[in-house]
Amino acid sequence: MAEKTIAIEIDEAGNSSLDLNGFQGKGCGDVAKLLQGSDRVTASKQKREFHVVGQKQNAKQRQQS
Repeated sequence: MAEKTIAIEIDEAGNSSLDLNGFQGKGCGDVAKLLQGSDRVTASKQKREFHVVGQKQNAKQRQQS
């Protein structure tokens, strides 16, 4: 299993950014929501790993049906 890291940066104005590495698919979104809490998201960008795993899971589900 790949190492998972979470990088949180907070600038001088109090704005924060979050970068999740080693997470794949829905797990990444789940972790991001937990860390978000009641804060408002102004921009979101999903990495390639999020979509690649989702495509594999969809293909596997189609094969099982």
